[in-house]
Amino acid sequence: MARIERHPILKPKPPASVPFTFDGRPLLAVPGETISSALFAAGIRIFGTHPKDDAPQGIFCANGQCAQCMVMADGTPVKACMTPVSPDMAVESMAGLPELPDVAPPANLPKAEPSDIDVLIVGGGPAGMSAALELASASVPVLLVDDKDRLGGKLVLQTHRFFGSTDAVYAGTRGIDIGVRLADALAQSDSAQVWLNSTAVAVYSDGVVGVLKDGAYVRVRPKVLLAATGAREKSLVFEGNTLPGVYGAGAFQTLVNRDLVKAAERLFIVGGGNVGLIAGYHALQAGIEVVGLVEALPECGGYKVHRDKLARMGVPIYTSHTILSANGTSSVESVTIARLDQAFSPIANTEQTFACDTVLIAVGLDPVDEFTDAAKRIALPVYAAGDAAEIAEASAAIFSGRMIGRQIALDLGATTDSIPDEWARMSEILKSRPGKTVDRSPAEASQAAGKVTPVFHCSQEIPCNPCASVCPQGLIHIDASDIRHTPEYVAERVGKDCIGCMRCVAVCPGLAITLVDAREDAEHPTVVVPLEFGRDAVAPGSTVLALDAEGEPLGRFVVHDIVDLPANDRTILVRIQAPADVAPRIAGIRMQESWVGEPLPEAVEPLHDHDIVCRCERVTAGEIRALIRAGHRDMNEIKALTRAGMGACGGKTCRTLILRLFRECGVLENEIIDAVPRPLFIEVPLGTLAGDTSTGRVRSSRAGNPDDSPVGMVEHGG
Repeated sequence: MARIERHPILKPKPPASVPFTFDGRPLLAVPGETISSALFAAGIRIFGTHPKDDAPQGIFCANGQCAQCMVMADGTPVKACMTPVSPDMAVESMAGLPELPDVAPPANLPKAEPSDIDVLIVGGGPAGMSAALELASASVPVLLVDDKDRLGGKLVLQTHRFFGSTDAVYAGTRGIDIGVRLADALAQSDSAQVWLNSTAVAVYSDGVVGVLKDGAYVRVRPKVLLAATGAREKSLVFEGNTLPGVYGAGAFQTLVNRDLVKAAERLFIVGGGNVGLIAGYHALQAGIEVVGLVEALPECGGYKVHRDKLARMGVPIYTSHTILSANGTSSVESVTIARLDQAFSPIANTEQTFACDTVLIAVGLDPVDEFTDAAKRIALPVYAAGDAAEIAEASAAIFSGRMIGRQIALDLGATTDSIPDEWARMSEILKSRPGKTVDRSPAEASQAAGKVTPVFHCSQEIPCNPCASVCPQGLIHIDASDIRHTPEYVAERVGKDCIGCMRCVAVCPGLAITLVDAREDAEHPTVVVPLEFGRDAVAPGSTVLALDAEGEPLGRFVVHDIVDLPANDRTILVRIQAPADVAPRIAGIRMQESWVGEPLPEAVEPLHDHDIVCRCERVTAGEIRALIRAGHRDMNEIKALTRAGMGACGGKTCRTLILRLFRECGVLENEIIDAVPRPLFIEVPLGTLAGDTSTGRVRSSRAGNPDDSPVGMVEHGG
């Protein structure tokens, strides 16, 4: 692995200058960098071994939800993805479980009363920040807590331009910049306070919420709780699914886009929703080869412009396919896929294996709803916003937070301004699934002779209007009452001509607009193509392979020049010259050679007897199926008999997989008894709960000599 020194969108990180060691090996970290990112940058992907079977362990969620990345740091077990490197820190791989120290004398629990606040918002992503801003505008006292060192949530990872409405949710602006805008606005508020590096861990029966604030345990008593906790990624059961190198898009984008660490050399993606499609594009921008993408459905479920953009870059997309196995000994070395029949069963003799070092799982999201459920059980007024309420795009989360903030202000009597009907309408539009695909024939650009004409390669109805917002001539029309309609070029209706300003090309989030300029040469017009790979990706005078909207090659053409607009926001515009009958069909330039996606000569035969369902406790699908077939319907029994769900993640990853096994075995939902939720949603050192803020030192069960005077206790597992 390596650090990403040059990126078309992101600024480089400062040099690595913080010394630390890993198993005695001297390394350097970037100031403020987490242990996991520093290790990945050094090419280290295995952080320890599992106590049950010595299976190699590495990063999985990169969000503090599990303990796959646990290491020993200066004698204390920590999550590598959440712990910054400190100077001269001694990091050791985790060999087995941490060993509890000798029991110290009982501590006196703190007597301090909880702090009162009108509204407590858990989560500083797009929904949480938008809600806080709306509440603050009504002078409602708000406390927002977030477990990261900066606000933004997943916006911090999104380098692409957003879809949606320009006026309502900053469409056409990059996610990373939207996060900064919202955070800056919140910093100006007198009614909102923000706690960073603070983790809400539980909702108690007396209406108090426990929070770890900078390592100290505090209690907050809100009148209203707003869960803006986002979503967690779903997992899949397949052979090799716990190998280091198999992880979700969030972990991948955290390494690549937040920390500028090249998290892979060759990536394979499972899942054709927006998350997987966008992650593939981000990988290419980071200089990572994307070997392919599989989607079980006949068509990708994400926006077609995302799918088309990835195909134009040169990434093979295999629909009606699934992953059979990730192959390797200590980490991923290849992936095997197969075609699916109409019953979604793998078809024999269709297996293909591809060399790769990373498999990215992007098969959907589940709301993080622990706080909502716990508050409802004790009748604490609670609301949910963003993905915690309904899985949708980040633009929808921004608007959702604003609406919920207004509703809470109304319910508290802080405002009399009701939610406008147009807000509800816009909210539904932003949350909508991709609509129908319309015929978007390039024949509409036939009028290009002697003129300059925009060509729209977006053919699916999705909420998006930046192109219509930026056209200075008003020549691009999108129905204002429903921005899901595809754009129309209305020069004849308006009675004006395109002036060739290229602003629509630069602002399009899907890179789905080109400009055909036939003013100088009607037989060989120039085509303006957007590109987000930096000025050095192509050079004037070089030859590039042009493709149509679906990614089909149209021929090789010479780059005329490269245009930088003053407000292009890191999108470069490449002008190529092509014959008039081809020019309107050109939608992009291939950036990855076709040989990258070629399969190996022979497929690797997968084994399915040992597919892991519970990653934390290494429980297989076979073990759980056997109990289900023996008549067990209580997930608590399965938990007791196998330890499935008793690991550090608290069943957050395996619960949905176990429910899926019940369905596969023909068990009806009303026959299943769900597992009892944990009172704490995140592990907490017991000494911290007792008010002890000192750093306890414990030892690994297979590590060297322990510290002579350990203090504190660490919770691990059930």
